[in-house]
Amino acid sequence: MLYRGEKIKLLRFCNSCSFSIAIFALQKKLCMIPKINFDDIRPFNDSEVDKYIQLLLNEPRFQHILEFIFKEKEKIANAQVALLHIHTIRDLQYKFVYQLINELILKRSTDGLTSSGLENLDKSKSYLFISNHRDIILDSAMLNYLIVLEGMNTTEIAIGNNLLIENWIEYAVKLNRAFVVRRNLPAREMLMASKKLSEYIRRNITKKNNSVWIAQREGRTKDGFDKTQIALLKMLNLSNINEFGEGFKELQIVPISISYEIEPCGISKVNELYKKNTEGFEKTQEDDLRSMGHGLVNPKGRVHFAFGKPITDQIDVFAKEATIGEQIEKLGDYIDQQIYRNFKLWPNNYIAEDLLNNSNTNSSHYTKDQYNKFCILLEDALTSISGDKETIRSMFLQMYVNPLLNQRKSLNGADNG
Repeated sequence: MLYRGEKIKLLRFCNSCSFSIAIFALQKKLCMIPKINFDDIRPFNDSEVDKYIQLLLNEPRFQHILEFIFKEKEKIANAQVALLHIHTIRDLQYKFVYQLINELILKRSTDGLTSSGLENLDKSKSYLFISNHRDIILDSAMLNYLIVLEGMNTTEIAIGNNLLIENWIEYAVKLNRAFVVRRNLPAREMLMASKKLSEYIRRNITKKNNSVWIAQREGRTKDGFDKTQIALLKMLNLSNINEFGEGFKELQIVPISISYEIEPCGISKVNELYKKNTEGFEKTQEDDLRSMGHGLVNPKGRVHFAFGKPITDQIDVFAKEATIGEQIEKLGDYIDQQIYRNFKLWPNNYIAEDLLNNSNTNSSHYTKDQYNKFCILLEDALTSISGDKETIRSMFLQMYVNPLLNQRKSLNGADNG
């Protein structure tokens, strides 16, 4: 027979044994998890900067880019020398790239870049920025430019391997903290690549305190209707070893609404969409390369980035849904609603709706001069794109109208709720 004191001692011993066994099992499980090699998707690190800048400068196509940007021989030579004196990723971005963005893009092809909502973010924390996608290069480039001005570190950027058309493009983007999203793989390989990508993003945010940017969908929005792909959120969940709520909370998702007064590559987007609908058109790598170039130099008017608040408490509500599929659907809908509501609408959005409906209902939102300028954009599209003019007209206008309709519907839904 055991006395009361002995029973307590035995109970404590058994409890400690159970705890020790649990810890041992957990350690064993962790040891069984293979170390993942991210070398095929990660950006370059500081020790690789010298090598890849040299390779970049030896690429003839990159030399053409420098000539296009700087025009004069002396300025081209100065840029080459400046690059050779850069030895870290941070110096490349702060001393070269962001000056380039300011001079080449902001001053030459926009009427100003503004932002809102950055005050809601903690500069010492990392986030997963998920935004609508309008331009191949500019969306992420301008995002990083803005957060650097706020004293935050630049984000790592997701880029599809389909855009790494030439060696110099891969060198340039990986030197600028881009990591690769592998696409168009067989089903089994796609699953493995998605798991690796998911783990890479989660480790960046939770372990390395690095923010990450990824578009809400694969490919740019062609019709102005922004919608988060559920497949993206399912990919993010592949690395989640916790419950739905805890796993998504730790990612600190921040929706971003990117709004261009003049749609980047608007005419080519409508042309591509029209040809796809009428001819079954499939774009090529050359089309992507052309879009990159046009996006840099085409007029964009005013540009605004609206940063939402980190999605945390709302996830507890989504977690009450019965299945993981329903939980992810709710999260996707919430991201969309934040992007719609925070989207900066311009006079062009209201003009397009009036033109589409043959009305002047929105006339208080624009001036006669703004109306005339947008009509010139529309006429350029009708002149440039071959095909049925009425269909092309409708598609071009709808590209500007959809953000207005989405915001209106989202706000009405909030009022009704």
